[in-house]
Amino acid sequence: MKNKATDSASISIDADTLICSKLWTVGGVGPLRTLLEGLILPQDDVVSINGSAITAMDTAGAWLLLQLRERLEKAGRQVVLDAFRPEHSRLVQYIADASQAAETVIPRRVAGSLLDRWFSTCHDLVCFLAFTGEVIVSLLLAIRHPGRIRWREILADMYASGVKALPIVGLLSFLMGVVIAYQGSVQLKLYGANIYIADLVGHSMLRELAPLLTAILVCGRTGSAYAAQIGTMKVREEVAALQTIGIPPVDVLVLPKLISLIVVLPLLSVFADVLAIFGGMVMANSQLGISFSAFFFRLEEAISYSTFMIGIGKAPLFAAIIAIVGCYQGFRVEGSAESVGRHTTISVVQSIFLVIVTDALFSILFILLGV
Repeated sequence: MKNKATDSASISIDADTLICSKLWTVGGVGPLRTLLEGLILPQDDVVSINGSAITAMDTAGAWLLLQLRERLEKAGRQVVLDAFRPEHSRLVQYIADASQAAETVIPRRVAGSLLDRWFSTCHDLVCFLAFTGEVIVSLLLAIRHPGRIRWREILADMYASGVKALPIVGLLSFLMGVVIAYQGSVQLKLYGANIYIADLVGHSMLRELAPLLTAILVCGRTGSAYAAQIGTMKVREEVAALQTIGIPPVDVLVLPKLISLIVVLPLLSVFADVLAIFGGMVMANSQLGISFSAFFFRLEEAISYSTFMIGIGKAPLFAAIIAIVGCYQGFRVEGSAESVGRHTTISVVQSIFLVIVTDALFSILFILLGV
């Protein structure tokens, strides 16, 4: 019998059996690894590895044991693990399964990355549509049974996503009105059509830019907050706790946000309209010498009620997109702070993209309808 041993972990050879003993842990297998490289393997076709004498094993010991088994199999031996404790056998099997999955899945993904990406995109789309359907059903049930609606959460979210957003929305809308009026005034001066600056600012801001700018700001400010909040709750397993006690997470975490944003975003759009027009009036007065009263009277003649309502009418749909995308990405978070950050970023990108695409589709529809 040949014996190779270390202070903590040891292995000996008895005929066609390798006998492992002592501590196969991270602190004991270091010296044993070197000894195993010079170990003379049994020449029998079937080699048994006996683990009855192993007193403790962790992932490091299991990994070293699997390397030994792989070495024997490459040498043409059939390996049998014998007399291992149940917990040690489960650990060895878990490490073996994880290693096999890494070897088989990663090359397949590299070889078919484009196809995998396509299937992943389709899967994400189906999951998003399913989540949207679940939210719509919950919303209809809440409308049918108003007692299910959590009014306190709705009011709190209206304050957070609406009132606190007024400064940034107002400032950027005012500056956008200034920019549009300044760029327009340069061209209108050439043709002596100074008064038409009101038409330019009114149509561009009320119909398109003010609602769109407001929605984009809310995407970055509120949609990301929704994703981060729900994602953090998933990491802390608070969402699982809600499911355990029988409370639908959609009713508690999604509906209040959706309802509050549908109410708030049109109001923010109106506020953005007012500040944008005011910014245009200031620039028209300074660059073209048009008084505030003349600008206002021309605006009243040029802008119809339908133009204003077209812009405001888009806001509820924009709000629904932002809320659903933000909450959906929050529920997609899995297990780590890094996942929270990644899905928060995805929520902002996807919601802005969908808002702009929706606005473009509205523009095409209005052209076809002649509105």
